[in-house]
Amino acid sequence: MAEQTYGIAGRMAAKFMGARITPLLGILALLAGLLAVMLTPREEEPQIKVPLVDIFIPFPGASAEEVESLVATPAEQVLSEIKGAKYVYSASSPDMAVITVRFEVGSDRTDALVKTYNKVMANRDWIPQAVGVGEPIVKPKSINDVPVVNLTLFSDEYTGYELRQTAHAVEAELKKVQDTADVYTLGGPDHNVRIHMQPDRMAEFGVGPGAIRDALKVSNSSLPSGELTRDNQSVIVQTGTFLTTVEETRNLVVGVHEQAPVYLKDVAEVSEGPGDPDQYVWMGTGPSAGQKGLEAGTRTPAVTVAVAKKKGTNAVEVAEAVVERFEDLSGHIVPEDIEYSVTRDYGYTANHKANELLFHLGVATVSVVLFIGLALGRKEGTVVLVVIPITLGLTLFASYMWGFTINRVSLFALIFSIGILVDDAIVVVENIHRHHMLGERSLDAATPYAVDEVGNPTILATFTVIAALLPMAFVTGLMGPYMSPIPINASFAMFFSLLVAFIITPWLAYLLLKRSGTHHEGEPGGEQPLEEGGADRHPEEGWTFRFYRWFLTPFFESRGKRWAMFAVVLVLMGAAMSLAYFKLVTLKMLPFDNKSELQVVVDMPEGTALETTAQVTQELGQYLATVPEVTDYQEYVGIHSPINFNGLVRQYYMREAPHQADIQVNLAHKEHRERSSHEIALDVRDELHAIGEEHGANVKIVEVPPGPPVLSPLVAEIYGPSYEGQLDVARQVEERFRQVDTVTDVDSTVEAQGEKVRLVVDKEKAARAGVSEQRIAQAISMALEGEDISALHRENQKYPLLIRAELPDAQKARIDSLLEMRVQSRDGALVPLAELVTPVETTRDQTIYHKNLKPVVYVTGDKAQPNDSPLYGLYYIWDSLQEEPLDQGYTIPQLFTQQPEQEYKYALKWDGEAQVTYETFRDMGAAYAVGLVLIFLLIVGQFRSYLVPVIIMAPIPLTVVGVMPGHALFGAHFTATSMIGMIALGGIIVRNSILLVDFINQETAQGVDFQEAVIRSGAVRLRPIVLTAAAAMVGAFVILFDPIFQGLAISLLFGIAAATLLTLVVIPVMYFAFMRKRMDRVIEAGRAG
Repeated sequence: MAEQTYGIAGRMAAKFMGARITPLLGILALLAGLLAVMLTPREEEPQIKVPLVDIFIPFPGASAEEVESLVATPAEQVLSEIKGAKYVYSASSPDMAVITVRFEVGSDRTDALVKTYNKVMANRDWIPQAVGVGEPIVKPKSINDVPVVNLTLFSDEYTGYELRQTAHAVEAELKKVQDTADVYTLGGPDHNVRIHMQPDRMAEFGVGPGAIRDALKVSNSSLPSGELTRDNQSVIVQTGTFLTTVEETRNLVVGVHEQAPVYLKDVAEVSEGPGDPDQYVWMGTGPSAGQKGLEAGTRTPAVTVAVAKKKGTNAVEVAEAVVERFEDLSGHIVPEDIEYSVTRDYGYTANHKANELLFHLGVATVSVVLFIGLALGRKEGTVVLVVIPITLGLTLFASYMWGFTINRVSLFALIFSIGILVDDAIVVVENIHRHHMLGERSLDAATPYAVDEVGNPTILATFTVIAALLPMAFVTGLMGPYMSPIPINASFAMFFSLLVAFIITPWLAYLLLKRSGTHHEGEPGGEQPLEEGGADRHPEEGWTFRFYRWFLTPFFESRGKRWAMFAVVLVLMGAAMSLAYFKLVTLKMLPFDNKSELQVVVDMPEGTALETTAQVTQELGQYLATVPEVTDYQEYVGIHSPINFNGLVRQYYMREAPHQADIQVNLAHKEHRERSSHEIALDVRDELHAIGEEHGANVKIVEVPPGPPVLSPLVAEIYGPSYEGQLDVARQVEERFRQVDTVTDVDSTVEAQGEKVRLVVDKEKAARAGVSEQRIAQAISMALEGEDISALHRENQKYPLLIRAELPDAQKARIDSLLEMRVQSRDGALVPLAELVTPVETTRDQTIYHKNLKPVVYVTGDKAQPNDSPLYGLYYIWDSLQEEPLDQGYTIPQLFTQQPEQEYKYALKWDGEAQVTYETFRDMGAAYAVGLVLIFLLIVGQFRSYLVPVIIMAPIPLTVVGVMPGHALFGAHFTATSMIGMIALGGIIVRNSILLVDFINQETAQGVDFQEAVIRSGAVRLRPIVLTAAAAMVGAFVILFDPIFQGLAISLLFGIAAATLLTLVVIPVMYFAFMRKRMDRVIEAGRAG
């Protein structure tokens, strides 16, 4: 009969305690976890799906304003209709509109591309064909476009051109590696055929640029011409032949002069080889180069081969296979005197981080097991030792099935869970241990009875933790999927820990404890309880009861003392929260990580020549070569460096102008240097800025963000009725940025006033001469910019061998030389350009930016020491703009959450890290609130009271008493991970209150005096409460020194310590104060019954 009265926990314990299938279930769980570890892809960071689709729309000859009005604005209006498109950006510059559609986080890349392409093609008629707008080019970008491996080839015996040719051969081999995606080369000039037109000889032979173009196009063709039948056989007929050699190109007839053919070699210099450089890549080494087997202090030409992986594949396996394949090529396809260095290996870093965290997971497990073993005994410690791997195995398998990868966040979720997933097992095994020590029942009966006794509060406590954690999985924005493994994996762990506590724990405890034999009080044999009162039926004989009676009785007897205690607790909470107000604890999205790389972004004034940019970049590199922790660096001039996730979101892949450069800096591994990457960045910033200022360059030091990337930590978006006015306001806001000492790396999208020459065609003269304006424009473009007219056809070519015609560099320098060229009229006569065009000096057009259909100008910056949280830099600038009006005499409105509705007046909208921080803490706050509501509903359902849940949940705000001082003690920012810790604390701490209140109700139901029951609750439940709290703290200690998750560890360590201590005092007093009369009636009714 007694067995039939068990609840679900007791029935499960009784069912599986002696079942033969129980150990098999445990083994199956362990095997499932091992399988998940083997199959789950490994990455360093979670892969956040943020599809970007770029649409390039050429509009040759149009001004920026015309591109904006005729192309960008109509395109934005159409593209903004796409479902799932969160932002639509555009940049309208002369001749080109670039529109970027950024989709909601988590959107599928293919789906985003199809939607965008269909929308563009379905609305192609938004632009009249007659205006000369070209066909749109649609290109998707996503996290899978980020290379996982960069291989830099360098040598002082080879030119960049020769290195590039070698790299192209390497590309073809690396593409054969399984699961590789895009493979491309950066650096070195292209291989082409160059036609340097000679204007004087062209004039002599009566050949214009158009004749050269036409000859190359019509003479380099071959077409299938059908079939003929011969001797009953079908013979294919093909007409024409392709150009295959430079000699054939030189001997191409481009005209007739004095009834004699004019060959291309008569009017131009034709050669095959490297094209004119439009990009440079150099490899430099620093003082720590020896750690990578490199010689320190070198700088040589280089190229970089970047390799991306396919979606959903294992970065570790792909990277290892790529590096191994490349090493096989060394000495064969790659000459032995070409050196190489692996300048990025996300597979290695992912595997190293995963192994490091798996080790920490093991440390946390062993630490908790040792703690429980010391507290409860060897056998109970053994139970926990078995329970943790089984629970982790189930959790890892569930995580794999959910689609998570093994990365730093998912593994930190498990480490974080270690301390709380053992709570159920601790409570169950401690109660089994207690009843075993009492000896009132046989072990067979005591085990399910003990499990059932704590079953309902354990189930409730477990689901309160899940209720606190799970709502965080619905945080939106970039931060949501980045942190989602924590609530989901931790919830899996808690749920499985509950099942294991009711299935495996009783079976194993029974198996181990039955060897001790059942004994009654005073009988020898068996393990003795940790303390005399904690496991005794009569706790009044123990020191815990005596302490509680001495400490709590004054509060029970005096209402004034009770309220004084409540007041002291409120004062402690207020003092703790004031630490943030006085900036003893500062707020930041996430702290900086300690990575092994930095990026230096260089922007010279628009119009700067490639060679000048290269010289400045070289000087910056020479300084970086003196920084002790630098192993190597790569200078990318006129071309972007291989992007990372930060570069993807910031669209660094579009940095291909001559005035732009990147320096990718690789540092010694963190184990081989004392300073963190952030400290190094702070140290080099001033010197790099000084070099940049000397040459008029804007230099920014970009660190790998610890979480989701943004355009810049500080971003001010300027809106208004006039773009010229917006530019003026932006210049003033930029100056306010620079006035704040701790704001650095200030920049804006206000472009320098570069020179521009407009060649105005005299339409009347051109018409009389029989020369069209289009022909004039084509001739000038061909001479200056160069034109890829055709290509040589050769076998086994991965890239086409283009034939490019242009003027020699020496003749491009002066406008007079250009105007000496002649163009051919309709009647064949050559007319000098100087007779048809007039040069007019003017300035370059300013690029016009839009965001979500509104014109915008961006001002960006970063925050440096002493407080590197951008929020405080924002506040300083905010105050400056509020206190000091702009030059126009008014105070500009400042917005945080949305763009201005109207554009009739100027306004500033803050974005960047401030926006992400707002969205993240808004959603986390909402998740916290939802979690509290769910906890409240669960407790109401269990205790059937509205007042009891309020009392039980009272310790939740008490966590701040430990959390904020803990951050101040460590000098740590209060971050998003700190907030996660506080949210988790809501469920963890409520467990203690539930255990106390449930025991009080059990005692009073048996007729024990209410005050006596309150005191007994603390005496009997002290050990499980302290054990579960201490176990969570031990698990959290392992992650205390991780730069990203330190906030989570501090919140758990200090929050649990403070809240547990206060809970053991505040809850008994509160419950006594508010429930005394009600419980006295219950006790009287029980006695009367």
